[in-house]
Amino acid sequence: MEEPGFRQRKKAAPGSANGHESGGEAKPGPAFPKVYVLLAVVVVLALYNFLTLVKNPLSQFLGAPTRHLPGVRTNYVPTFTADEAKREAVVEAFKHAWHAYEKDAMGDDEYHPISHTGSNLTEAGGIGYTVVDSIDTMIIMGLEEEYQRARTWVADKLSFERDGNFNTFETTIRVLGGLLAAYHLSGQDPVFLEKAHELGSRILPVFETESGLPLSLINLALREGVPDSDANGYISTAEASTIQLEFRYLAYLTDEDTFWEKAETVMAVLKAAAMPHGLASIFLDPKSGRFRASPIRLGSRGDSYYEYLLKQYLQTDQTELVYREMYDTAMTGIHDHLVKRGLSSQLLYIAELNPEQSQGGNIGWRLTPKQDHLVCFLGGSLMLGATTSGALVDNVSIPPQIDELTDQGKRDWLTGVELIDTCMATHDTQTGLAPEIAHFRMAGDGVDDSVAPADWYIKGARPDAPPPFDARYILRPETVESIFIAFRLTGDPKYRDLGWAIFQAIEKHCRIPTGGYASVINVDQVPVEYDDKMETFLMSETLKYLYLLFADSSVLPLNEYVFNTEAHPLPVFKPTMRTGFS
Repeated sequence: MEEPGFRQRKKAAPGSANGHESGGEAKPGPAFPKVYVLLAVVVVLALYNFLTLVKNPLSQFLGAPTRHLPGVRTNYVPTFTADEAKREAVVEAFKHAWHAYEKDAMGDDEYHPISHTGSNLTEAGGIGYTVVDSIDTMIIMGLEEEYQRARTWVADKLSFERDGNFNTFETTIRVLGGLLAAYHLSGQDPVFLEKAHELGSRILPVFETESGLPLSLINLALREGVPDSDANGYISTAEASTIQLEFRYLAYLTDEDTFWEKAETVMAVLKAAAMPHGLASIFLDPKSGRFRASPIRLGSRGDSYYEYLLKQYLQTDQTELVYREMYDTAMTGIHDHLVKRGLSSQLLYIAELNPEQSQGGNIGWRLTPKQDHLVCFLGGSLMLGATTSGALVDNVSIPPQIDELTDQGKRDWLTGVELIDTCMATHDTQTGLAPEIAHFRMAGDGVDDSVAPADWYIKGARPDAPPPFDARYILRPETVESIFIAFRLTGDPKYRDLGWAIFQAIEKHCRIPTGGYASVINVDQVPVEYDDKMETFLMSETLKYLYLLFADSSVLPLNEYVFNTEAHPLPVFKPTMRTGFS
């Protein structure tokens, strides 16, 4: 039986169009005895078996692809041109969101579309989170009028002189990343680099710790790092390790090495503290630089650590091998310890490990079959890693051929494809939107089959009961992000179909008629109940990735740009500094 997903290329006979001889009218020939016919059949079968034995080694010797990767469809025509109608529908959705915010709350950090109000992250005022987070999307979409108004606000009204504590990580990925992307995409408008340099300089004091790990909060006016009292002064792994793309690109643009050195020191500390399996628990001590006994997961507080291992390697044109090594080790750790399958449908998901202390004081780990929506970034990231870190050739085919990838590359590609399928399965709800957190069934989990489905479920969800927090959809982009990457790497139109289904669900259930989009409190309840908040990543990430999914594939090619974790595209560049650790 043919192995599922594998397809051998069929070749026509030389000099023919369909495997038939051509070039003249058929003429009758002499009749052959039956014994000769049987002999001919035997010879043909023997020849066929011989060719089958030598075909793959010969093809490999000649350098020709031998077969497609499992899970990669072969019966489609790759699509690289824009789907203009769907692309423009996404543009209209962005305008519906932006114009409402601009009318009701221009300059405020966050927007509440039902009450038509804005709010700021500190009592001292905001720093235009929504404006700066959205401005590069306007440039990409060609919204010139909206862009010019936003640029004017940045030039004239954006101030970082705020005596309040802002999250270091969020401010870096949204505001610093947004300014840097706008600088590049605008043709190097100096106003964006000036603001980025000022903000980066104000953030630098967070690195003044015993270990060099950054503190969680920054007072921008006082230029002082502030510990997070809610986390006992610890910093999350994602917070510490998801500021590198931005600070390194700022250093490249300004020739100020300190931005690079501070960000890179963090990675050296993390490498020195690494666990043998390459995985990272979600909390670090900024004094000692060591991991704390805390959960290991690719959801909140852990996700973008793994994302930036790959992207730091890609950002500097694959020249810093230490990040490739750290990434490869981490992906193997994920496969060895966290990749699991559900009971009924065998859906592949990424589990969590939670520490438990025994009576003897030893730390053990308990597997929890829980996957945050945030984890859905990993599907596309694995596929991207497979075609870069896991590639045997410089220019991998679209879609990749099996002999173009290392064994790890093939493993990661297949896991990425399946994880996207799982993330789409979690959209099988009343609204077609995925919940914030999904749990998967395990053998002997004690879950009542009459309460929870046999594959995945929303923990705590009960009929006629208040919905749990897990049931929310807050306009998150992670599944769409992975779909976008998968489409760019395969050209398979099925990924556009998946993205369009998500977009239609957002339009149907999250769109507020008077303007803007709101979060949904329960994805399994129709009609929906809203949470009056439009997250900034709707315009920065979700709608941007949807636009790029339907745009011409030459727009922001993946070999020339790296998207930060807030979807701000930063160009690949050749570094002027050598990696300071190994």
